[in-house]
Amino acid sequence: MMQKRSSTTFPDSLATLMPRYDGFLLDQWGVLHDGVRPYPGAVAALEMLRRAGKRVIILSNSGRRGTENAVLLAKMGFARELYDEVVSAGDDAREALRARDEPFHRTLGHRCLLLAREGEVHLAEGLGLDLVDDVAIADFILLMTMDPPRQSVAGWMDLLKAAGERRLPMLCANPDLHRASPEGGLQEAPGLVARAYEQLGGAVRYHGKPQPRIYRTCQAKLGLDRSRVVAIGDSLEHDIAGAQGAGIDSVFIGGGIHRGEIAWDGAGMDPSSCLALFARAGRSPTYALPLLG
Repeated sequence: MMQKRSSTTFPDSLATLMPRYDGFLLDQWGVLHDGVRPYPGAVAALEMLRRAGKRVIILSNSGRRGTENAVLLAKMGFARELYDEVVSAGDDAREALRARDEPFHRTLGHRCLLLAREGEVHLAEGLGLDLVDDVAIADFILLMTMDPPRQSVAGWMDLLKAAGERRLPMLCANPDLHRASPEGGLQEAPGLVARAYEQLGGAVRYHGKPQPRIYRTCQAKLGLDRSRVVAIGDSLEHDIAGAQGAGIDSVFIGGGIHRGEIAWDGAGMDPSSCLALFARAGRSPTYALPLLG
């Protein structure tokens, strides 16, 4: 059964939607897991989709490669056969830098200052880049990942100011502003760093959701009509906005990053508070569920 409220429908479960779609684009952080463990019912939901013969792509704003995300998913109990592929914002950024087929990327130069977690220099390897540590000699900044709270907007602010004075362009391979933490709170994500740089006057090119490029990649991999594809995510600004921009249906998951902005009771999330949240954000997901499973 589905409960219709305004332009968003509140179905009883994911199973209700399955006959309508052949392809599913699933966010991972905030939908499948909290960074450490799967959300209740998430593994079973993927098993259900696969038993029904559905195509499943994990569409993530992670700056890491898709193959690296697959390893992390396996450690949390998501077997490789539960999805077709992981498409990440990191992959999208790397491909754009490799191809340099768009004006922004053609003008970047090759001396790159990489911002990433410790030990993740490999994310910039194989792209013909010269990695440098000094803003004074860099051609651009490549923002891939971060490790909060050790790495933060405040901690990188002096670097950002120096880069802004030189008008260095930035390429951001994870547009997420925050991510849900295992403790239930929110942590800073690379998109927040990029936004701070924009506020300093810096030019930023984003890769990942909600940018159209990554959805075109997924559509090509699925080979399905848009009417048979649905995107599932917890971020109105990225997952839902991206789906709307790509012309596909969407499912908002309330138990992720927006959980604290929704009213909950014994029956689950309150539809009225969800609709108020959607109105404030200017987004209208096709459906809304509390959790994937």
